[in-house]
Amino acid sequence: MRTFSLLKGLPVYELASGQKLGEVCDVSISGNGSVVGLLVKKGAFIKKTFQVKVDQVSSFGEDGVMVEDKSALERLETEPEYTFEHNEGLAGRKLLSKEGEQLGLLEDVYFMEELGTIVGYELTDGFFSDIANGKRVIKTSGPPAIGKDAIVVTVKSR
Repeated sequence: MRTFSLLKGLPVYELASGQKLGEVCDVSISGNGSVVGLLVKKGAFIKKTFQVKVDQVSSFGEDGVMVEDKSALERLETEPEYTFEHNEGLAGRKLLSKEGEQLGLLEDVYFMEELGTIVGYELTDGFFSDIANGKRVIKTSGPPAIGKDAIVVTVKSR
């Protein structure tokens, strides 16, 4: 299991040559709440954004993401359905349970790397609350309902 915050900024390497292809800058999330791919920035001065689909990733390491070859990088022709941080991303949106309880604001996502399935959300109630009580992680089942104003999830009972 991995969080987006651990992936952000990691270099993406080609296994065949060891060449650095770019750095992870965001994740592409589908409407059914699964991570479809990694958004990768590439270039020195003028950075272009590419996508690497989750099934094209050979491995997720602590110090880098490995792909077979540079053909795994696809030009980003259209904007992803949802992202975590860019273009009105999901970060900072309200998370509500199906019962109507406000759970907090979305801070990070936990997902299974191989499948791209989001299995949990890290929530914040604000800076001072995080210092006093810490951040909370909730585990969910089933896909979320992602809306303009909030994300509605089914919370797993413990």
